Amino acid sequence: MSQLLQQIAIKLKFTQKLLLRVVIPCLLLFFVVTPVHAATSPQDIPDISGDDSVAVVDQAEVISRINEGKLNEVLQDISENTGTDVKLVVIRRLNYGETVDSFADELFNQWYPTPEEQADKVLLVFDTITNNATIRVGEGLKDRLSEEIAESVVDDTIGVPIREDNKYNQAFLNASNRLAMVLAGEPDPGPPEVKDDLNVESTFTKAEETDTESSTVWVVGLLVVATIIPMATYFAYVLLTN
Repeated sequence: MSQLLQQIAIKLKFTQKLLLRVVIPCLLLFFVVTPVHAATSPQDIPDISGDDSVAVVDQAEVISRINEGKLNEVLQDISENTGTDVKLVVIRRLNYGETVDSFADELFNQWYPTPEEQADKVLLVFDTITNNATIRVGEGLKDRLSEEIAESVVDDTIGVPIREDNKYNQAFLNASNRLAMVLAGEPDPGPPEVKDDLNVESTFTKAEETDTESSTVWVVGLLVVATIIPMATYFAYVLLTN
């Protein structure tokens, strides 16, 4: 009986060593090196300022391929029908100390260095980490796209679907359609209606949050198992052999 217990104890010790030396370090390494999306600077954005065929840069990958195609079509139609160049840039993370406004200012001046170049340009920038948007409008367009309308496009047309349930596709499509009407000289359709809903926060967890939480639970659980099982085995062995 004593020999059997000794064999069991040896096997359990081997299992403990395997968990501590191989399995858990590998899981911790996986958890630590899980890709963290690097911060984005204006210099990291592809220069599409002179490209009439591309109007959207989605580095955060929150716009579906179908809707990205629709957005490009709407923004290209705006360019053809009104002579206004509208670009949409979506990023995932800003550099430390940067805001979406400072980012947009730098990118707008980087793409369009002179007031003459900026006159008929519109730049929308959105950061998915903070869910903040901003817009830059050339001086030549402010008779149609006033500061009040521009702010409403950012705060309401984009902001409302994002605040409701992170509806990025809907937000950007609504904004592009509203800009198309305003820049064509048509009456401003205004922002979308806000639902009077008591539950204003989304009950759905983002995929990024779910992945992080799942990884954390697995790591903590394995650490607990690796600690408790050897201790329980040791005490059982001591009690049985005494």
